[in-house]
Amino acid sequence: MQKIIILDFGSQTTQLIGRRVRELDTFCEIMPYNKYPEDDKDVHDPEAFKVNLDRFMGRLPVLGICYGAQFISHTLGGKVEKADSREYGRANLGFIDKSNILFKGFDDNSQVWMSHGDTITAIPEGFECIASTANVKYAAYASKTQPVWAVQFHPEVFHSVQGTQLLKNFVVDVCGSKQAWSADSFVETTVAELKAQVGNDRVILGLSGGVDSSVAAVLLNKAIGDRLTCIFVDHGMLRKNEFRDVMEDYKCLGLNVIGVDASEKFFADLAGVSDPEQKRKIIGRDFVEVFNAEAKKIKDAKWLAQGTIYPDRIESLNITGKVIKSHHNVGGLPKEMHLQLCEPLKWLFKDEVRRVGRSMGMPEHLITRHPFPGPGLAVRILGDITPEKVRILQDADDIYIRGLREYKTKLSGEQARAVLAAGVPADMKDGEIEVSLYDQIWQAGTILLSTVRSVGVMGDERTYEHPVALRAVTSTDAMTADWAHLPYDFMAKCSNEIINKVKGVNRVCYDISSKPPATIEWE
Repeated sequence: MQKIIILDFGSQTTQLIGRRVRELDTFCEIMPYNKYPEDDKDVHDPEAFKVNLDRFMGRLPVLGICYGAQFISHTLGGKVEKADSREYGRANLGFIDKSNILFKGFDDNSQVWMSHGDTITAIPEGFECIASTANVKYAAYASKTQPVWAVQFHPEVFHSVQGTQLLKNFVVDVCGSKQAWSADSFVETTVAELKAQVGNDRVILGLSGGVDSSVAAVLLNKAIGDRLTCIFVDHGMLRKNEFRDVMEDYKCLGLNVIGVDASEKFFADLAGVSDPEQKRKIIGRDFVEVFNAEAKKIKDAKWLAQGTIYPDRIESLNITGKVIKSHHNVGGLPKEMHLQLCEPLKWLFKDEVRRVGRSMGMPEHLITRHPFPGPGLAVRILGDITPEKVRILQDADDIYIRGLREYKTKLSGEQARAVLAAGVPADMKDGEIEVSLYDQIWQAGTILLSTVRSVGVMGDERTYEHPVALRAVTSTDAMTADWAHLPYDFMAKCSNEIINKVKGVNRVCYDISSKPPATIEWE
């Protein structure tokens, strides 16, 4: 199989580069190393990440991006120096060598996105400048004799308007990709691989109602049919009517699902617990107990399937000596279960998982579901957990999420490209698309501030009830996120409906914090 290798120097946009390559119907793999450079390290720092260029330069086509461009220049005899000021944001390529294959099809003055503190002040002997901006002389350079190119801007971000064209020029025209990687081909190949891997064995899969586990279940069902048994545990802190609705969806998909209502156990064990980390540990422990009890009833099961996706595995790798982010799907199996692990989605990004789901004919409302925390609403209730608090939050959240799905807006330009690239089905008309607010954002949810009460007035009476905070963020991979700029009329309608209809709430706030420094969830 053809493959593009992406060497990870610790950039936050490494995964985005991978996604852009995959969008070109080309398989790629991000190769992590044992050490990330710290934020204040540059190519001169003895602890900065370095790689032996002789291993591939001259044998394989190479494209250096940002730090990669600086590293190539520094290593081969060029010069990289501190810029007078950090070069960050939009810039335009005033000079472009359009005869160079990397810039085939580029427009004059094409907009790009810069993000670096150092800058290349001299390129190595045997290389030539092929693009410049007003402030960056060597915005791009190339070898005169070898298939080596380098750019100091970021072609993977949407602000680089023709960045996808540049990547296509490299991946397809230079590297010769046949562009054979697609959702349909993935389904065909993976179903065959699952049949070979599992054979006639039985498989257990823990369903969450989310996109990843649902797509993994449908894939396995295509491969092994009723030898797959799915377990869906209701801990009592799902969204309103979610257990019932999801079970009905799974029934329509023809999946063999065991639904377990364990809400009484979870509520009892969480009684009086306010510390968020303790809440997570209790829910995690109880989930394993309930899941294992059901799994042991399934005789002759030899495999445990999980909806682990590629970013889960990348983020969980111990590259720096520190765990960047822990995931519920990564970290091993209960030893007493003696099950082998099956991860049919382990090479896919989230948007690719959705494309695979569509390829298999899954309903759109399952495919476009936002990420939802494993502990559910327990980490969206500040303070201890009670059934009544969960009821209040479920009712408020239901109004918010339904409103996001119903409210449509028109998008164009960068916003439209971002939504379409995420796999949201929409028709372009006169340069515009119309999509719901729900499909424009990465994740949304409501938080109940149950440790806080606020004074209000309803009718002629004074109220003393809880506020709720609405949260909505835009992101590509949840590593960083910005708060979504929702329309005022939508927010006004949503606030009014929550306060009027949800007993126990008399104030609605909107969280305008980005990640970092905040996190997407409050707990």
